[in-house]
Amino acid sequence: MVIVHASAECYPMAKAGGLGDVVGALPKYQNKQGDKAVVVMPMYQTPFLKENNWEVQYKGNTNLGNWFFDYTIIKESTGKLGYDLYLVDINGLLDRPKIYGYPDDIDRFMGFQVAVVNWLNQWEELPSIVHCHDHQAGLIPFMMKHCYDYQKLKNVKTVLSIHNAQYQGAMGWDKSILIPRWDMSKKGLLEWNNSINSLATAVKCADKVTTVSPSYMQQLSVQSNGLELLFKNEQSKCVGILNGIDNEIWDPSTDKMVPFHYDSSSVEAGKQKNKNALCAKYNLDATKPLIVFIGRLVAEKAADVLPGAIQHALDKTKLGANFFIIGAGDTSTESALNYLVQLYPGQYNTFIGYDEKIGHEAYAAADFLLMPSRIEPCGLNQLYALRYGTIPMVRDTGGLHDTVVDMGDAGGFGIKFLHASETDIVYSIERAIEVYKNKKQMKAMIQTAMQMDHSWESVIAAYKKVYQSIA
Repeated sequence: MVIVHASAECYPMAKAGGLGDVVGALPKYQNKQGDKAVVVMPMYQTPFLKENNWEVQYKGNTNLGNWFFDYTIIKESTGKLGYDLYLVDINGLLDRPKIYGYPDDIDRFMGFQVAVVNWLNQWEELPSIVHCHDHQAGLIPFMMKHCYDYQKLKNVKTVLSIHNAQYQGAMGWDKSILIPRWDMSKKGLLEWNNSINSLATAVKCADKVTTVSPSYMQQLSVQSNGLELLFKNEQSKCVGILNGIDNEIWDPSTDKMVPFHYDSSSVEAGKQKNKNALCAKYNLDATKPLIVFIGRLVAEKAADVLPGAIQHALDKTKLGANFFIIGAGDTSTESALNYLVQLYPGQYNTFIGYDEKIGHEAYAAADFLLMPSRIEPCGLNQLYALRYGTIPMVRDTGGLHDTVVDMGDAGGFGIKFLHASETDIVYSIERAIEVYKNKKQMKAMIQTAMQMDHSWESVIAAYKKVYQSIA
């Protein structure tokens, strides 16, 4: 089976969140299971592009409305990622340093999708599955089936994976001219709420739809930023598959990004060494429990609640814990979090931005990982935390519900709370401090956490079943 993954992100080429991690790992493990999986994504100007070797695979030309353009498909030449990585180069449109955040993002990702479909249309042997990820690749199933120039592709099966339904790629009807010549009788497939909605179109047109956790799939029919009715109507072709993690990258016994290696037999000493190093670097107290937040500083992650909750917790617990925040996003939240540094020197610090190495160091050093998310389709951070013997403190929603068992329940290894509120977060911090003092219970929770299997090997079969159901 030949599978083409189309995505805006793929680690290590370009990553803004969990989408990049998933697309960077899933095809590798599909190939290990005997399929042929490749990735195609935009050619951003990232360090990975500049530091690796590439070979030209194809040169083509097509158009966005009245703009005719050339595009080039290049491929990473060594195959070292465990899959073939193809990049779409459109001069002046995709060759930029950032993934998102440009005024013409609609045009950028429209150009990417048109180029991908145009390229696939040239293949002598067509793929078995085109697997599209999120709205940035959401119009590909429509174009394959209903654009006159691509009728060669109309019988190729398509799968949509939704990583976050809050972002939908909606655009005005004036943008319809950017879609290559299409069957006007199919206008209803493009439309949602009087506009073109890329995600909604993908849900309607894809042969199968997956989300990144079973709970999130259920959640979409009641909370999906206006698409609730659509998910209710299309539920028969939807399935939730919990994300996996790449155990070759996320392994505390071999991780090149952490200073001290450890496994489940040496976790106590190993984590303390990493904790000592991180605390020395960021002026924190290594004798106290270390609570870390890693993620985008946006409302989805409840980052706006963090400054008040942390201040309240530090005042209430009388210096009973350290906090380290890693992330970037809303500038007012960044400022509020930075302000706390001067109020609580020696027990609180921030790293505004994201650095992959610092993230790995934090997982290896932290005692607890805080995830108060309002919306968390799957969440990978809690899975990384478990792998590193770090206890997750999570709001009971989406994928966090599916992957964390509260320490008050049988076999529990985490801390769960119901609301993304200061009160619930502070109460959970108090629970964390108490269990940290109970060395026997803490040790048992860590051991249970590190034995959890969330590897890609454990979930590949579910994707195989999806593909086979439409083949």
